[in-house]
Amino acid sequence: MSGLIEGLPDAVALRCIARVPFYLYPKLELVSHSWRAAIRSSELFKARQEVGSAEEVLCVCAYDPENLWQMYDPLHDLWITLPVLPSKVRHLAHFGVVSTGGKLFVLGGGSDDVDPLTGDQDGRFATDEVWSYDPIMRRWSQRASMILPRAMFACCVLKGKIIVAGGFTSCRESISQAEMYDPEKDVWTPIPDLHCTHNSSCSGFVIGGKVHVLHKGLSTVQVLDHIGSDWTVEDHGWLQGPMAVVQGALYVMSHGLIVKQGKEASKVVVSASEFRRRIGFAMTGLRDEIYVIGGVIGPDRFNWDIKPMSDVDILNVGGDRPTWREATQMTKCRGTIFGCTQLRI
Repeated sequence: MSGLIEGLPDAVALRCIARVPFYLYPKLELVSHSWRAAIRSSELFKARQEVGSAEEVLCVCAYDPENLWQMYDPLHDLWITLPVLPSKVRHLAHFGVVSTGGKLFVLGGGSDDVDPLTGDQDGRFATDEVWSYDPIMRRWSQRASMILPRAMFACCVLKGKIIVAGGFTSCRESISQAEMYDPEKDVWTPIPDLHCTHNSSCSGFVIGGKVHVLHKGLSTVQVLDHIGSDWTVEDHGWLQGPMAVVQGALYVMSHGLIVKQGKEASKVVVSASEFRRRIGFAMTGLRDEIYVIGGVIGPDRFNWDIKPMSDVDILNVGGDRPTWREATQMTKCRGTIFGCTQLRI
């Protein structure tokens, strides 16, 4: 990396390149070998943070096509296709997905997919494998495996560390064990177990700087105040349904409504009746908006067809009157969403 821009030190030139929108980087690589080296360097990610040009994007993986991820740029309303995840598990699903340190992490999961031609089943319901994707280098890397294989578990980031808890093992038995991953050291360590487990999938959210683990079908929430503490059990009476955290607040889609869920009370935000027939979609937060992505329509008693969707609907909850709008549809992915998270590049 030398002589990036004539007349400027490389350190200054790199900060100039860091201000260019992320989606244009593949074109900038064509300028020269030195520009390609600069754009694919770890220094570029640091420079983007320093100059305040870091962008927040969404990463999404759907049923079709297999193990393919796409990245949504909300500022330019466009989709970027990532290289195929190189896992040997076909139609990897039931995994955890988070981002930290500018990288996307896909953890565990498995597949109960059946090959329609041969009838063979993959047979790996849960795996311990961990993958990270570097959007600057544009490549996947396999990381240290989890201590336990698990699927359908809670997964979130607390102070730069990845926390996983609960879920199911390879033999489809529910577990209470939890563990923590340090991305810088590439090391997993056990943390206190959940107080209880449940024979259902669970999800994890960070609200108020604390990890919250929710099991489908249970009203109780298990809370981790900080790394190293024990879990506590609280009952907030939260509604069941797809959830998203927006600016520190929890939103739930339930009975055709979007509800802002507090510890003591809930507030109806807007109607979401148009999503009653849409299943398998992702609901996630980005800035002051809620994104509803993908899924399928049907079947019902009048129509047995299943329609895979690539639609993206956005609800802005930052103003006095919440408003819906449509974004550009996914260009490659469609159908049931297996994973969705935001990434800061």
